[in-house]
Amino acid sequence: MKKYIYYILCVGCLLSAAYPETTPFGKISLPLGKVSIKSSTTHTWEKAKPNRKVFVNDIIKTAPKSRCEISLMGGGKVRIGENSELELNSASVKPMEKKFDAHLKKGSVWVSAKAAFGEKKNIAIRTPIAVAAIRGTIFKAKSNDTESSVQVYEGNVDVNKANNFLKERKEKRKGFGQGAPTGKPRFTLGPVTEIKAPTQVSGPYEISLEDWISLAEGMQINIREDGKYHLFKFDQTKDDEDEFVRWNKQQDGQ
Repeated sequence: MKKYIYYILCVGCLLSAAYPETTPFGKISLPLGKVSIKSSTTHTWEKAKPNRKVFVNDIIKTAPKSRCEISLMGGGKVRIGENSELELNSASVKPMEKKFDAHLKKGSVWVSAKAAFGEKKNIAIRTPIAVAAIRGTIFKAKSNDTESSVQVYEGNVDVNKANNFLKERKEKRKGFGQGAPTGKPRFTLGPVTEIKAPTQVSGPYEISLEDWISLAEGMQINIREDGKYHLFKFDQTKDDEDEFVRWNKQQDGQ
């Protein structure tokens, strides 16, 4: 009997090693067209189906004329446009405090994550060039090989270069690692330098982004791979002609 129990324990250990515990990120609430998921446990691509749960380290990819909506744990939506690839990096869901990080490798993504009263909801979308982080708002991010852009539709969005973000997060993790004097979270946003109007930028792509800046509703920032950026107020009437924008606003009930 003891030997039998021992065998069961060994098999359980092997299964745990083969299929490690993963952190829930949300679920696929609306796959349209050809949407694929690469699981963090099996490392194979498979078709995304409605109500399929997604986890940290999963990768979601959309084909041409395809889209995908993810319902986040604890509320909020992330919608992925066509020809896009999004990696789910981290998630932490606690009462009145929710944090999500994702890496937009290419394409476009729409984030709609209004925070409830008294709730802290932090969502960071990183591209190869920039990072956009919010605390309960609506924005769109796009990325290609040479440039990333962020447009704000509601609330405020903090933006920085991706390498600055990664360096800052690495330093904060060192500070709150093993033996750290406090139990503070490993990563928090800041400091933020607010730019209130595009007139502070003397011309397109003449200033290098070196710190966090805050974008208000109706503002857009384009950041090149060399770190230089252009901040301006985008034409919302013309923007509404974009099919992906119209679809997302309809989904948000705007």
